[in-house]
Amino acid sequence: MEIKNLTTFIYVAELNSFTKAAEKLGYSQSTVSFQIKQLERELDSQLFERINHTVALTEKGKEVLKYAHQISELTQGLEKKMRDERHAAGHVRLAMADSLCDSLLADRFLDFRNRYPDITLKITAAVTQEMFRLLDHNEADVILTLDNHIYDREYVIVREEKVGMHFVARGDSPLAKRPALLVRELTDEPFILTEKGMSYRRLMDEKLAAMSLEIQPVLEIGSTSLICSLVEQGVGISFLPDYVTAKGIAAGKIVCLRVEDFEIEIWKQLLYHRDKWVSPQMESVIRYCVSREFDSAFERDVSFQH
Repeated sequence: MEIKNLTTFIYVAELNSFTKAAEKLGYSQSTVSFQIKQLERELDSQLFERINHTVALTEKGKEVLKYAHQISELTQGLEKKMRDERHAAGHVRLAMADSLCDSLLADRFLDFRNRYPDITLKITAAVTQEMFRLLDHNEADVILTLDNHIYDREYVIVREEKVGMHFVARGDSPLAKRPALLVRELTDEPFILTEKGMSYRRLMDEKLAAMSLEIQPVLEIGSTSLICSLVEQGVGISFLPDYVTAKGIAAGKIVCLRVEDFEIEIWKQLLYHRDKWVSPQMESVIRYCVSREFDSAFERDVSFQH
């Protein structure tokens, strides 16, 4: 049994297409078809159902896919041991919440480029539902969500952590001097928020609606760094994750408001599809995301399921 046939099988299974697999591998479609037929003969099993130009794994095919991933993992591990990590090369597609882009790309991204000069990244900012659509259609390799807690056996959670959220205002705001506030008292304040429907903004709106309340922002914009800047200028108040406002709070330019009756649970999660082959370049990007977005003490504990 040839490794290249198993690799071709994985690509066809992930892409649900002989044509797309051929394009990705740089083979002709006839070569891909031959390799799959050869593998089916060796295993004496039909691996795919081909009906009206659609391709789907048979039950036997699903079983073989698990073993194919294990064999690929072992092969990949051997190859990785035989080369310097600087040689990881290729393209990785990462979909993530817009507000996480600044923290991921700032400061240490140059170090990442120096370590992995042959890895290129495509980062797509998207809402959570769109991220999972991209994963399910193999249009993204990894996703970094900021939403309510998500668990599904179809996906591998590499790392996750709960994220603190607060209403924030300018450091010298009269609201900051109040020992306690109710969210109802804030709804008439000028708010600067991320776009409606985006992760924590959506959860905030849903929570307010359950309380028969609504906020009409004076500005909606995706850039959390710009929102922080406007809050520091006293243009308005906002509702933001703690990691976004940490520098402003440390400098005394922003303050968290003490709102007693409002709390939502937000989780940051790094995931990929369980059927996805974790290539060396994808593994490198995952480790970088963990080091940037999660407690760095756990970076060495990153594990992968193939």
